[in-house]
Amino acid sequence: MEKAKVYFTKALTPEAVIKLYDVLGAELPGKVAVKVHSGEVGNQNFIRPAFFKPVIDHVKGVIVECNTAYEGKRSTTEDHWETMKLHGWTDVAEVDIMDAEGDMTLPVPEGKRIQENYVGAHLERYDSMLVLSHFKGHPMGGFGGTLKNISIGIASAYGKAVIHGAGKAEEIWTADHDSFLESMADADQSIVKHFKGNMAFINVMCNMSVDCDCCAVAEDPKAADIGILSSLDPVALDQACLDLVYQADDPGKADLIERIESRNGVHTVEAAAALGVGSREYELVSLD
Repeated sequence: MEKAKVYFTKALTPEAVIKLYDVLGAELPGKVAVKVHSGEVGNQNFIRPAFFKPVIDHVKGVIVECNTAYEGKRSTTEDHWETMKLHGWTDVAEVDIMDAEGDMTLPVPEGKRIQENYVGAHLERYDSMLVLSHFKGHPMGGFGGTLKNISIGIASAYGKAVIHGAGKAEEIWTADHDSFLESMADADQSIVKHFKGNMAFINVMCNMSVDCDCCAVAEDPKAADIGILSSLDPVALDQACLDLVYQADDPGKADLIERIESRNGVHTVEAAAALGVGSREYELVSLD
């Protein structure tokens, strides 16, 4: 079987994002959702809307997000809209908070931990999706990239609790850790199946703090910026990013690697590959 292709550039510009999208040869049909991370209020590391605006315009997409399952300025639709406006997302394109009117379920018949994925009800409005992810550390997942963005990110507020609780929303912060990581992989499978191949994925490797963009108070990045990667395979994309962190000639990567390993972050990639979401085998194609 031919290895998944992952494209890479060291350039960190809006134009490079378009280049990384175009090289995929993706034809995203119909109404295109563009999944971003809105950034928690107070966070200094999230990717700013202006950086993604050209590629969002390029695909004529609608910015999509869902509410959070924890306290903050994105936990209610009203607060989330305020955050979207504060951070400038509403100046860039149409915005849709997909669980503003509740959720819908996607089946996960092969799921190891969850059999239903609760996602924003507005997901059914879209025919395809471009996933724009900021690759960085994460307090629980070890790292956040594409697989987190399409599992936790597309889940409704309730769905986020279900994933964190490995099927039991009431165990949101107490579930077995590896079971939580496997639940993210289960959710990933439901999203990929839902869109039937009409997805494309881009990871931006800059501002790589040990903390996620969901943290109002986040550590400043110590790891050096690496570049932008794209793929049609979300598993290969996150695996390639992990590999580039380890291969980097950068002593500042130590804290990020410690965060990834202490949370067994690679297990989400392992679990998603086991479910057929994608492959950990890939060919890295440099565009530089």
